[in-house]
Amino acid sequence: MGELVRLDIANGVATVTLDSQRNRNALSKQLITELNAAIRAAGETGSRAIVLDHVGPAFCAGADLKQRSDDGGAPDSRPFVHVLEQLMDSPVPTIAAVHGAVRAGGIGLMASCDLVVVHSSVTFALTEVRIGVAPAIISVPILRRVPPGRIAAAMLTGEQFDAREARSIGLITHVSDDVDATVTALCDGIKAGAPRAVAETKRMLRHVPTLDRSTGFAEMSALSEELFGGPDAAEGMAAFVQKRPPTWPS
Repeated sequence: MGELVRLDIANGVATVTLDSQRNRNALSKQLITELNAAIRAAGETGSRAIVLDHVGPAFCAGADLKQRSDDGGAPDSRPFVHVLEQLMDSPVPTIAAVHGAVRAGGIGLMASCDLVVVHSSVTFALTEVRIGVAPAIISVPILRRVPPGRIAAAMLTGEQFDAREARSIGLITHVSDDVDATVTALCDGIKAGAPRAVAETKRMLRHVPTLDRSTGFAEMSALSEELFGGPDAAEGMAAFVQKRPPTWPS
């Protein structure tokens, strides 16, 4: 079996591409191993964003059920958990570029990215209950995005839902008829910001909701004062006054 995951670097963006079309990019052991390695390598390139893309008609069909059936017994979930953690914890923004259908574990993979751009024709289904299991691991990233009541029916019944519904409940961030163009525009926007400012903003989006109000104001006041007193703010404000693009450190 050949390589199932590719990593390409261009214009300050690392693109990780799933290419296991024979099984609709299902989460086989090989794909998960290669995906972990590719995301780790992407983070070491100095890229400003990581895009998770795919080839073929499906973004990801979820677990490789044939492989699970052949192996028997409970699988080791740690490698898949590490994939999700890497996408969530990367200091640079992660973007899922979804051109085709997403099922089960693939939804968790997609939901672990900061931004999710989906073609308007894409459909989703959390089909775990229909094979006698629960969407357990992927509930962690999913329920950080979506209120439980908004996705309960999909989880409990395995029913299919569309991109418009996914956007309305907060599972995805963008619906587009040109996914690549939308992803490029988002990457350009990220690159227009200072690297540390973007990294701190990504951390803030996940961290602040976990804080009580007093702690939140205290921590964010300290961060604001530090950033306003730093070299990036000096460059950004000088560029604003001089009506020129800022020059950020690499």
